[in-house]
Amino acid sequence: MPVPEFIPFGGNTVQRSSVDNASVVILPLCYENAPSYGTGSRDGPLHLLKASEQLEQLDEETFSNWTQPGLYTLPPLYPVNNPSEAVQQMEAAAADILRKKKFLLALGGDHAVSLGPIQAASKIYPNMAVLQIDAHLDLRNQWNGSRFNHACVMRRVADDMQMPLVQVGVRSFSQEEADYLAQNNLQPFYAHQIDPFDFAWIQSVANALPEYVYLTIDLDGLDPSVIPGTGTPEPGGLTYHQLIALIKFVGQNKNIIAADIVELVKVPGSHVSEFTAAKIATKIIIFGLKAAFSAQVNETRV
Repeated sequence: MPVPEFIPFGGNTVQRSSVDNASVVILPLCYENAPSYGTGSRDGPLHLLKASEQLEQLDEETFSNWTQPGLYTLPPLYPVNNPSEAVQQMEAAAADILRKKKFLLALGGDHAVSLGPIQAASKIYPNMAVLQIDAHLDLRNQWNGSRFNHACVMRRVADDMQMPLVQVGVRSFSQEEADYLAQNNLQPFYAHQIDPFDFAWIQSVANALPEYVYLTIDLDGLDPSVIPGTGTPEPGGLTYHQLIALIKFVGQNKNIIAADIVELVKVPGSHVSEFTAAKIATKIIIFGLKAAFSAQVNETRV
């Protein structure tokens, strides 16, 4: 399948002249190693960026322009194929952005790409927690020969980084992961427990989070009817509106300091998944940067 050429998020006309002139820095992390099922997430960031060129710049909820804070998209990073070294490379790239007090939005790649940005953010915000939107727990200690596999991301966050995490949309896990939940008193927000007609669960998610939040969105957390293009689709996921309501409420009541969107896989002949993922990215920008959009954002409600 042809891989699109790199373009900045929103197209070349949106791109600021440098990182210094932007408040939002987008970091494409083109990495996939030992996937469990479907392949193709390595090129996911480029497909998302290509789709973003077709987005309108006004947000339909707030009537704000998501380009307002200034966006700069870095050239894609292609980490080495060694998982532990790849994590170090991605951490260094993310740290360079965060040290400049920029809002980081990383685009993957498989979910292993989150480890680098999370590690970088945790060194600047040691009291932060990770909010994970995902069909899977990702709490295996090792998978496909590596402790840094996409199925082990949250185990590294909880064990190695000693960081709290809140998991939303979960509906697939192993016995090893179930045992880990019980041993560590972790209580995910399972997809089957989320009422599609009552958003009170969002308040409960926010209550479980501290002030500073790193948001990681594995696109398989959404239902396959919303995002068919992902490596391990699971039925029964979140709707688009549920996800956006969650991002909005957390953004209003906490400080989202960085985020990522991962596990996008191009579906031949369709643009649905990459366009929806790009739209989600604009919502993260609007509701994550509440200082830049405070008047408009505060007028909207869950």
